[in-house]
Amino acid sequence: MNKYIKGLALIAMIAIANLGYAQAIYKIQDTKDVAMKLTGTSSVHDWEMNAEKATGEAHFHFKTDGELQSVDFLTFVLAVKDLRSDSKGLNKNAYKALKSDEYKKIQYKLSSSTVSSEKGGYLVNAKGKLTIAGVTNDIVMDVHLVVNKNGVITYKGSYKMNMTDYKVDPPSFLFGAMKTGEDIALDFSANYKISK
Repeated sequence: MNKYIKGLALIAMIAIANLGYAQAIYKIQDTKDVAMKLTGTSSVHDWEMNAEKATGEAHFHFKTDGELQSVDFLTFVLAVKDLRSDSKGLNKNAYKALKSDEYKKIQYKLSSSTVSSEKGGYLVNAKGKLTIAGVTNDIVMDVHLVVNKNGVITYKGSYKMNMTDYKVDPPSFLFGAMKTGEDIALDFSANYKISK
């Protein structure tokens, strides 16, 4: 009887441990957790805007052997005005083009994903919804995920898009002498840590 009770207790402990693993909430917790770069072209020279602040939450599901099984939920939210360049003129025109007074945030929410192993971590084929300037589009991108020794999970990738897909008119500068191209690239790296 004692062996039976001990066996049930062990099973219960394993189940609770796995449940805790599956339901652990990870969050972006400070400015060191984010590196984001938005780049594009213009009729004069290439341009770049960077951000080091964002918020986000994720649920990662691990197998009992510690291998990542799935990414069940993930969000990423960036305030438009946290994107900055060295040019005040570029910033002002970019914020205007992105309608930042009305739509203050760029948001991403994962819809579904598949996970496969790759050297040094995992490759996540992520399907999600990206909202820019109040327009939401379904997007698909490959993201590289690394589970670091300290338990922090790094989610890193790149996505190319056309501004007009989000009804954003490419901004111009110097009374139209400098015009930006429609295509832009978003490179990002975010660290998600277990919420305390």
